[in-house]
Order: sequence, then structure tokens, then C-alpha cells
Amino acid sequence: MPRNIFVLGLDEANLPTLRAVPGAQDYVFHPLLTVEELQEGEVSVPGLIAEAERVLDAFDGHIDAIVGYWDFPVSTLVPILSERYGTRSTSLDSVVKCEHKYWSRLEQQKVTDAHPPFGRVDTESADPKPPEGMDFPMWLKPALSYSSELAYGVKDQEEFSEAVARIRAGMGRIGRPFEDILRRVELPPEMADVGGQVCLAEGALSGIQVAVEGYVHEGEVTVYGIIDSIQYPDSPCFLRHQYPSRLPEPVLERLRDISERVMRRIGMDAATFSIEYFYEPRSDELNLLEINPRHSQSHAEMFEYVDGVPNHHCMVSLALGKDPELPYRKGEYATAAKWYYRWFADATVHNVPSRKDIETIERRIPGVRIDVVPEEGQRLSDISQQDSYSYEVAHIFTGGDSEEDMRAKYDQCVAALGLTFDEAEPGGRETKND
Repeated sequence: MPRNIFVLGLDEANLPTLRAVPGAQDYVFHPLLTVEELQEGEVSVPGLIAEAERVLDAFDGHIDAIVGYWDFPVSTLVPILSERYGTRSTSLDSVVKCEHKYWSRLEQQKVTDAHPPFGRVDTESADPKPPEGMDFPMWLKPALSYSSELAYGVKDQEEFSEAVARIRAGMGRIGRPFEDILRRVELPPEMADVGGQVCLAEGALSGIQVAVEGYVHEGEVTVYGIIDSIQYPDSPCFLRHQYPSRLPEPVLERLRDISERVMRRIGMDAATFSIEYFYEPRSDELNLLEINPRHSQSHAEMFEYVDGVPNHHCMVSLALGKDPELPYRKGEYATAAKWYYRWFADATVHNVPSRKDIETIERRIPGVRIDVVPEEGQRLSDISQQDSYSYEVAHIFTGGDSEEDMRAKYDQCVAALGLTFDEAEPGGRETKND
């Protein structure tokens, strides 16, 4: 009998990698709500739950698993729906402990000092100030956001006040629905008056950004990969993720140890996670940036290129009650990357290639996969869920024998795409919000 797996926000970009997991011939992947329903505008959590239940109740078959690889609200809908339909998932409170940035920091500091200074910001004050004891530079961000949306690096009081105003005006779109989720969990005393619409200040971090991917199965924490995240020069925006990490083994071992302690504290089980860190080589210091209560679908192709299996396999296996038991270095390439082709000013995009044209490029250059973000003639500022400093125009996955090999493939793909931009506004991404 095939296993029926319902995927919240199933999209065309991830369907091929889901179908590449071991045992996929025995799985049927069913879409459950669209990405647009889940992430565009201000979502209604009760409305999403009701629509998902309508689809699941109408299904004429056995529901074997409910999974998802997106952030809120998908991350929280998975345990809610899994409890309702008797499928396997981690608890809702363990997910919220990761998603709510302030609550997550409170939990982290109980088991590690590998995190920056942090504190809440009073966004209702007529003259907001940084938390006591914190100095510039720092980052301001809502308790919950998509893809670094409304996250701002600030270096003085003027930038601080401007960022607080933007966050105050914009955080309700996600913060209000998040409060529907918070009412479903038992909050500790230190979280009783915090809510979902809170602004967090964190000390600025520097160094090499890395992501630790793993899962928890029957209480055992397994780290299966560590990925370097390389930024554009003089920018907080990612240029590429690269696997495996090039950091020294003693640093990798410390990352594994901290991640295991933190995830045990969070209480996650039967689920995947991805934890982002900064490593400062000069001081040999590690700092935890944030915990994602799901694996990164952005990394799926990289694991497939290097280890032979996409990381979606972990999500599916755990939801079916099985230990993923991943292969190691069984893929076709020694290293792999996901590149972010970005534009740093608003513009209208032209000469967007068709899917057939893209497939021709992928056949011509071995070990690449391309996803173009905008449609022909689309204004970059009309694309949802972009960070505060740039626009993503294409995601380019490359596998190679070396970093030089991957870089050459990326350059070839950018040239072959031939995207053009007009009506560009100078001054950078942040002009959109002025």
C-alpha cells in the first residue's frame, strides 16, 4: 500500500527532490494548502486550519503523514494537524520555542553562553531606546518574520528609531496570526506578557555564518550536515550556501555539541531542525543566531549532490516513525552550493527565460539547477518575502569537484539566463520602504 503524505505548501520547486528520497516509489505526495495561501498577506490561522481540515476530512484514504518545510505558519500547522489526525510530529510548544525569537533566547541561555546579548524593545514608546546594557551596532527584528523581513542592522540612535518605526508598522502582519498560536501553548511566567508582536534587539555578530542541520528521533539528536553561508561583500545578504563546511574539525565538533544541548532543552522530537551560527575566527567565538524548527528546503539539492540523498528524506522518514539513517558522501560531487543571484535596487525584470529555456541550460551545464524568482515584466518590489536590503532574482544550485568548479558553473548560468533590469532606482533595497 502506498503511504499518503500531505505536504503543506507543496511547490513545484521541491517536488522533484521529494520524489528523489529513498523509498519514494511507495509514497504519494499530496498538496495541502498553497504557498500563496500560507504566506501572502496577513494569514488567518483558524482559517488555514479549517481549510486544511476540510481537505483532509474529504480524503478517501489513510493519512500517513503531514509534513512541511516552510516557516510559520507551516511549522506550527504541522503539529496542530498531526495531533488532530494522529500522525507523528514534534509538539507545538517545541516549535514555538524555536520560532519566537525572544522565547528561544530565554531557552538557549539556560544551556549555553554561545549567543549574543539580547533584550526586548518598547515599540510603543514615543522615544524608544536600546535595552539596558546593550551598545551599537545591533540588530532589530520582530519576534517572528519571514526570510529576514523587517530585520535591520543599526549603528546609532537615529537608525535605531527609524528601524523601530518600520517594525512597529509592519510586524502585525505576522505577529497577529502568531498570537493565535501562542494562545494554544502553555507559556512560562517569563513569557506571560510578551505576546507575538514584540521587537527584539540583539548584539551585532561578525565572522563566518554557518548552518547546522539535524533531526531528533526518539530523543536522540543527530547532526547530519554543517553548511557555510557566504555573504555578498559589505552586505548582510547571502551570496551562497556551501556544503560541506570548510571550518576546522574542532569548531565543527563544538557546533554539534551546542546544537545537541540546545535541541534537548527545546524538547523537540520526531522532527528536523536547522540552527544558524556565526563563527569569529579571530576570537574563536561561536554565537547562535536562530533556530529553525524545520530542515532547510534550500539545502536539499546540496545534500543530494554531495551525500546522495536530499534532506527532505529526514522529514519524511521521521513523520513515518523511521530513523532516516542518511548516507554520507555517496553523491556525485565533492562540494555543492546554492547561489542567490540578487539585485540591490528596485527595477523591472525583462528577458525572463521560459522553463524550457532553463531546462536547456541545465542540460548544457552538468550539475546545476535553476529557479528564477520574478516573472517577465515584474517589478522587483512587487515580489513578496524579500529581505530588507536586496531582491532575489534567481536561485542557482551547483555541484562541483571544487569551489572553483562551482563558481564557474554559477557564472555560466548567470550569463546564460540573460536577465535584464530597467528603471533601476539607485540607493539600495531599503529605498522601497522610505
